[in-house]
Amino acid sequence: MSLTDADVRKVARLARLAMSETEIETARAQLSGIFDLIAEMQAVDTKGIAPMSHAQDVSQRLREDVATEANQRELFQSIAPQVEAGLYLVPQVIE
Repeated sequence: MSLTDADVRKVARLARLAMSETEIETARAQLSGIFDLIAEMQAVDTKGIAPMSHAQDVSQRLREDVATEANQRELFQSIAPQVEAGLYLVPQVIE
């Protein structure tokens, strides 16, 4: 896909970018190259290829979801300024 200078000016205006004529020409060439690369990649036949979530076949090492610390809730709430029904009471900050 080939862009024109008018296309680049329109995109620059929408993005609120002030661009000189030299910058417009440079951006046009770079954007045209990007669009050409996208078109080339879309032309590749990918039928029969399963989608991948990652380029390498990796898996995360998972551990059992078990509590490793003792429950100290009562201890922590015993030193809290205000507690009610097992919840910490805090001052209201938003009216």
